[in-house]
Amino acid sequence: MVIDERKTMQTILGTPLFLERNLYYMDKENTILGKLLASSETPVLELGELIEGNVISIQGTQVFVDLKPHGTGIIYGKEYLTARDMVRSLNAGDTISAKIVELENEDGYIELSLKEAKQALAWGEAEEALKGGETLEIIVKEANKGGLMLDWNGISGFLPASQLNAEHYPRVESGDKDAIVSQLKKLVGQKLSVNVLSVNPKEGKLIFSEKGERASTREKSIPSKYSVGDTMECEVTGIVDFGIFLKLEEGVEGLVHISEMAWSLVENPRTLYKVGDKVKAQIIEIKDGKISFSIKALTENPWTTVTSKYEVGQKVSGVVIKHNKHGALVSIEQGVAGLVHISEFESEKDLKGQLQLGQSYEFAITTFEPKDQKLTLSFKA
Repeated sequence: MVIDERKTMQTILGTPLFLERNLYYMDKENTILGKLLASSETPVLELGELIEGNVISIQGTQVFVDLKPHGTGIIYGKEYLTARDMVRSLNAGDTISAKIVELENEDGYIELSLKEAKQALAWGEAEEALKGGETLEIIVKEANKGGLMLDWNGISGFLPASQLNAEHYPRVESGDKDAIVSQLKKLVGQKLSVNVLSVNPKEGKLIFSEKGERASTREKSIPSKYSVGDTMECEVTGIVDFGIFLKLEEGVEGLVHISEMAWSLVENPRTLYKVGDKVKAQIIEIKDGKISFSIKALTENPWTTVTSKYEVGQKVSGVVIKHNKHGALVSIEQGVAGLVHISEFESEKDLKGQLQLGQSYEFAITTFEPKDQKLTLSFKA
């Protein structure tokens, strides 16, 4: 004879369904009923778990869900209010996914959240999109000085300005933050093709990038039309802190990174170029439908001309061109600079006091490796 354990217990105890579920959590080792339950394969529920069930009924501001074999779930209170839009589309018999927010309330029901379930599923989809490199079409909701706010499947995400494509990057020559925000606001309401850059559900951070989007049909034609090594005369269309944008033809642009502008140190591209200037540059990379230029590649590398000119121990005159946390950067001739380490001074203040920007001093060469473009100097020596 086959015994239905769950029905047997209900018959013996005369209990409602929610008490039957309570018995499931009894000490399986020390009670007869616990041992009977231990033989069943019903998994133990956990807080925060996503679970599927069928809607039994919707009564006022309460939604009852059949969570066989665990019992009955309920969506009510603040969880009902935050999910009203979703509840309106529900009918008895519909299958839903919900998140467990309470294993058992005072009435014996399993409390559920539709909104948290939707967000949990969305975070899972975001992680899948990150792994698969999926391109998403998302409308820009807001703009601030750092970038754009995007709303995706109920999750608020952020697209940093640094991750915008060249055509959307705010090109404000003055660097004024209000002007940058004004430029970014022009994108509000537009649909952008983006990729997920990082996902952190615990901190609620979802970061997007427009740079990683798959190349469009026009962009895919770039490699066949232009080649690495080509020298082009282009027009400067934009200047930003990290470089300048050059126009090859209508709708096609490339970037000269600040490190590729000159052999000497460049701290502000705006001191060298202005929008509308004609510039010769060489294509050094074509990747993912994007073109990278170099201006300095068209001039001789000064390090190749000083191989026999300097040696370790030699006294040289140099101009201080920059201070940083490691010391002072000193130029001994155009495009050839070396570091005077901060360890030669009592403090950063002492260094800046003894080696002032723009001033010329005498130094001794302590390291000189032109092949690796490495030069160190000593002020005290």
